[in-house]
Amino acid sequence: MDTNPIMIRDLPQDLRPRERMERDGAAALSVSELLAILLRNGVEGVSVMQLADKVVSRFGGLRGLASATLQELSTIKGIGLAKACQLKAAFELGKRLATLPEALHPVITGPDDAANMIQEVMRYYAEEHFHVFFLDTRNQVIDHRDIHIGTLNASLVHPREVFRSAIAAGAAAVIVAHNHPSGDPTPSKEDLALTARLKQAGELVGIPVLDHLIIGNPRYVSMKTEGMM
Repeated sequence: MDTNPIMIRDLPQDLRPRERMERDGAAALSVSELLAILLRNGVEGVSVMQLADKVVSRFGGLRGLASATLQELSTIKGIGLAKACQLKAAFELGKRLATLPEALHPVITGPDDAANMIQEVMRYYAEEHFHVFFLDTRNQVIDHRDIHIGTLNASLVHPREVFRSAIAAGAAAVIVAHNHPSGDPTPSKEDLALTARLKQAGELVGIPVLDHLIIGNPRYVSMKTEGMM
């Protein structure tokens, strides 16, 4: 390790990340430079830029970094729990921004509409997440929730979790979606069984399940389009 690392204060002012952001905008900065601004400082013998480079390299780039857990981040020397929380908070804000609909109540006219709202976030989850879109009589989204986080290989969702929330939201119909961390969106036997249970429960309570999307990376499968429900 370099015993005399180049610190941010040693750089010419016009090359420092904060000054560059002020002058050129955030989009002009590299991932490491943006990360250095979040981290604020390095540790003894390691500058913040070196630390940022190390973090990016450790997780293989931005996508890996965004998927890293608090525990994984905090084990890196110079990060710790406080900085790990800062990084996770920044990524979570970005994820939530990515899922905000452009309209107050977007209309779902087909599977692409629903997939476009969640795929960019769900495709990178390391665990299975189960999302529900609550729709009104005009297929407008009145609410959208992540109601379950499962294990790496299975997401056990009971129909009552879905329809309790649907009734509370005043939904006329629902669309459900979950991700496959493997990246392969091919529906499993468990997916088919869950879809059948949800569809049956929806018919009983008068809130039909219009579709079940399986989110992979980079594609998704609509079980309705594929004739699986």
